[in-house]
Amino acid sequence: MSTVGGGGAGAVDVVDNPTQSRFEAVVEGQLAVAEYVRHGDTIIFTHTEVPKELDGRGIGGALAHAALEQARAQGLTVVARCPFMAKYIERHQEYQPLLRRESRA
Repeated sequence: MSTVGGGGAGAVDVVDNPTQSRFEAVVEGQLAVAEYVRHGDTIIFTHTEVPKELDGRGIGGALAHAALEQARAQGLTVVARCPFMAKYIERHQEYQPLLRRESRA
């Protein structure tokens, strides 16, 4: 489990649920997820969803942060097919080295 947000009242606990292929955070009884597919040493982020009632509270960012930190710790290459995850990585330069550079023919 990864706790994002300083461990106080605003902290979000994020867990990897590999059987469901997603990172999860339960906040106020609602489930937010960052879904992925693993292929060898690559993790492909496909979808991030936060319930509308939880919008604007940094939960998507907490999911992205925890997922990318775990990818880095495991030496994984990242493919961000999810627009939210791609934008997060664009805004957080420290995660750009994790990205797989796809060649275009």
